Amino acid sequence: MVREGLKALIEKEPALEVVGEAGDGTQTVELAGRLAPHVVVMDLAMPGLNGIEAARRILQQSPHVKIIGLSAHPDQNLVSEMLKAGASAYVLKQTAYEELLRAIHEVMQGRTYLSPEVTRGVVDTFVRSQPQSGENPAFAVLTDREREVLQALSEGATTKEMADSLGVSVKTIETHRRNIMQKLGIHSIAELTKYAIREGITSVDN
Repeated sequence: MVREGLKALIEKEPALEVVGEAGDGTQTVELAGRLAPHVVVMDLAMPGLNGIEAARRILQQSPHVKIIGLSAHPDQNLVSEMLKAGASAYVLKQTAYEELLRAIHEVMQGRTYLSPEVTRGVVDTFVRSQPQSGENPAFAVLTDREREVLQALSEGATTKEMADSLGVSVKTIETHRRNIMQKLGIHSIAELTKYAIREGITSVDN
């Protein structure tokens, strides 16, 4: 009944066409390979092969396909695993009739779509996962000057350029660099650069 209702909803849109239907995960994978759809809308709780595993298999054979997962649960583990599998959207069944068309249009534009309740859960989970101080390790363990030196290092500045810019000696810069590496447990400029980008000290645009 749910499938028929969603099919009718989709086919009201002139630009959309339902090219196939499947009753379980195995059939979904087989039809996706044979019919080459632009979008696959599927339940996470399908018999035979769940939606997460089906998504992985579909994208292995057809990487261009956009997958929209439907679920009755905003559980963050399910959301995370579905997105890791390559899904482009996660829509709750209880709001599917209001959100599905929007999700289809979003994924066809190359964007990700999450039901609002799912998005709130993702944000809450992210906030809870942060250090209690609200600071990332770089801001927690490095001094202000060390962060300046780290940013300059990651942006390709030489030791002399940093010394001139900061008004200190070359030896002082070398000491800062040694302290930064020791505090962070990092032993190369390449790794320092990756760390600085990851921690928001600098960006790939710099």
